[in-house]
Amino acid sequence: MLSFRSRLAAPLLAAAVAVTLSAGALAHGYTVGKLAIGHPWAKASAGMAANGAAFLKITNSGEADRLIAAKTTAADRAELHTHTMDGGVMKMRQVEAIEIPAGGTVALEPGGLHVMLFGLKAPLKENDKFPLTLTFEKSGSVDVEVKVEPLTTTPAEAHKAH
Repeated sequence: MLSFRSRLAAPLLAAAVAVTLSAGALAHGYTVGKLAIGHPWAKASAGMAANGAAFLKITNSGEADRLIAAKTTAADRAELHTHTMDGGVMKMRQVEAIEIPAGGTVALEPGGLHVMLFGLKAPLKENDKFPLTLTFEKSGSVDVEVKVEPLTTTPAEAHKAH
């Protein structure tokens, strides 16, 4: 027959293992207020490209918010951008803010919303990391680390790898 301590130890050990495993799964995730920022990433630069882009997912478990700015020391400036179709041509344009709906998730991905990096200080090299500060209208600012993935990486591959 198991003692009271033995019966209590097993669930506590299981809980500790679960917390450890979930911490590893969120190793490249960040939070600010009720916002969870998942796996910030960028594609490696093509040659000596002067510009780049950063991508991530934002999940909101609270009230609606807006991403209103981004900055980094890796580039001269960072802007919030989207892609639009204009006369059959895909064009990129700056947006004032990115809406983060209450209870929703917004993905910043290639071909859609993203953080555009102008005037890279150095090419983005695979496996490098760089800092990015995201500023939200209600939740404030959060510093994240952007991991540079291979140039051919898709959003699904970037999130699956981490």
